[in-house]
Amino acid sequence: MLLVAAAAGPARAQSEKPGVEKLYILNCGEGVAGDISRWSPGVNEGKSMDFVDNCYLIKHAQGWFLWDTGIPDAVASMPDGLVPSDPKAVIWRRPKTLAAQFDQIGVKPSDIKAMAVSHTHPDHIGNVEMFPTAMLYVQKAEYDWPGANNQPRFKAEHPVTKLDGDRDVFGDGNVVILSTPGHTPGHQSLLVKLPKTGAVVLSGDAVHFRDNWDNRRVPSMNASKEQTTASMQKIAETLTKEKAQLWINHDKAQRDSLKMAPAFYE
Repeated sequence: MLLVAAAAGPARAQSEKPGVEKLYILNCGEGVAGDISRWSPGVNEGKSMDFVDNCYLIKHAQGWFLWDTGIPDAVASMPDGLVPSDPKAVIWRRPKTLAAQFDQIGVKPSDIKAMAVSHTHPDHIGNVEMFPTAMLYVQKAEYDWPGANNQPRFKAEHPVTKLDGDRDVFGDGNVVILSTPGHTPGHQSLLVKLPKTGAVVLSGDAVHFRDNWDNRRVPSMNASKEQTTASMQKIAETLTKEKAQLWINHDKAQRDSLKMAPAFYE
């Protein structure tokens, strides 16, 4: 009997190994793109499309981790939304603030110990400073990329870990930042391994919607077509290796099929 117990012990301990406990999908913006051919050159000319913008809150045994921060919460009070200067771009609205969704889950911004953004476009970094003490993981190439009027992309005082490639955030293989440049110089995606749901890759803007992924289309505004194509291939290989799902950040049809906070994935 002792031998049986001893044999069962390590196996049980292995299955109970702490890691990712929950993943919440947060509504971080909804909008309408004026002309989606800017994301799929030569295709869909003049066609409008609904876009969504997701953020992801991950509860790991070692602490809370936030992926992307979406459209600024201040947009929620703008009756016409955030109207771009380019009519082909997205008019963004904020039907739910990030702060309200945190309240609903029962998490305070100060609970977030670490965070990362896929890249520094405004629809992904709109609420970074809601978490002024959270360690920010960002690729050095993105951090150093000059912003508008050569302004820095983040506040100098915000704690940051500048990456040069992939990073296993908690050291257990369950939350891994994947370097996927191309859309911007330091774009990154995220591999999350959930105990019941399995592995998921959060795309960031390595791809914007399913049709572009299926056809490997590269948006005209991307920093590098070659890097974008290589990053798509890296994601495809990760999906195969990890038997993972690909959750495409701006794809409304897919988003509508998923559970939104306060529901969560395990």
